[in-house]
Amino acid sequence: MRKTQRFPFRKIFPLTLPSSLTRPRPFKAYSFVPFSPLAMLDPTILTIGGIVLGIAIIERILERWGVIDLVDQFAKVMRFILPVTFYSALIYFFATFMF
Repeated sequence: MRKTQRFPFRKIFPLTLPSSLTRPRPFKAYSFVPFSPLAMLDPTILTIGGIVLGIAIIERILERWGVIDLVDQFAKVMRFILPVTFYSALIYFFATFMF
């Protein structure tokens, strides 16, 4: 039969730390998160931009074809949609990529 040898816990892990252990001095660390223009390649931002750009191109094509009444209707709608879309996309961008 083998005899097991016991080691007391306090002998293996002493409660007092050796005096040669030096603690690092605290220092202030600052964080900087750079703004990346590649974040604008988000599918939502690209979809909104594509829709607005598509409407603007359709408006130019209709103007060349001479359908002025329809172009005026597009202009009235775009006068409202463009600022709302721009600010909505800006808020979405800052809400999803900055926080």
